[in-house]
Amino acid sequence: MPVSPLGLVEMTRKRTRESLQHVLCEDCPGCEGRGFVMTAETVCFEIFREIIRQSRQFEFEEALVLAHQDVIDLLLDEQARSLAELEEQTGKSIRLQTESLYLQDQFDVVLM
Repeated sequence: MPVSPLGLVEMTRKRTRESLQHVLCEDCPGCEGRGFVMTAETVCFEIFREIIRQSRQFEFEEALVLAHQDVIDLLLDEQARSLAELEEQTGKSIRLQTESLYLQDQFDVVLM
């Protein structure tokens, strides 16, 4: 191992895993890969957290989730069980609506 002029052993460390940003995000289609947007799965979990946060703060009958088509598809397919459990936990109905102008990481939760 190389030794520095001060008599210290010089060591480097090699990254063996991808960064957290690469795990949670994907290339942005809007800027052609120069930036990042959250994955549809990450956005689903953000929506769940937002609904829980809103249900603790406000009284409402149902929540309307406006989101990108990929996010809505994931909520209806792979996350359907989690969505049903969230409805049961909060005691509120959750409706989903596609918003064609939203990017994948954009969403709104409208309380009704």
